[in-house]
Amino acid sequence: MLSVIAVAGTSTRPRTFRQEEAEDVEEEEEVESQSEDESDDEPEKRKGAQGVIEIQNPNLVKQKNLKAKDVDLEKTTELSRREREEIEKQRAHERYMKLQEQGKTEQARKDLERLTLIRQQRAEAAKKREEEKAAKEHKKVEARK
Repeated sequence: MLSVIAVAGTSTRPRTFRQEEAEDVEEEEEVESQSEDESDDEPEKRKGAQGVIEIQNPNLVKQKNLKAKDVDLEKTTELSRREREEIEKQRAHERYMKLQEQGKTEQARKDLERLTLIRQQRAEAAKKREEEKAAKEHKKVEARK
């Protein structure tokens, strides 16, 4: 037969989180009062995994509500990854377009070569039209004589 022996201060009923938290706060206050008596150079020793793992429950942290007068307008907020990438992409495009206007990119060089070739062809075509027009007028003048 197994008999359950209850140790003083323990129960088989599970404690609620608030009770545990209240006990932790009381223990910390006791540790702080004891550490004031002792030297502050010694690190706190905790039982079990508490000494290894220091985790606070994120659900316990209450968000601070700031009043409008307390808000720091000069503080810049962090941009999200997507926003940073979008801004970076826009800046890169602007740099490329600036280089494009200066004719320093490979595509700009090809475009300028094409443009000079087209201008040359148009100038030749215009010259040829002028010559044909002059020849026509010369024929008309000769026909009238």
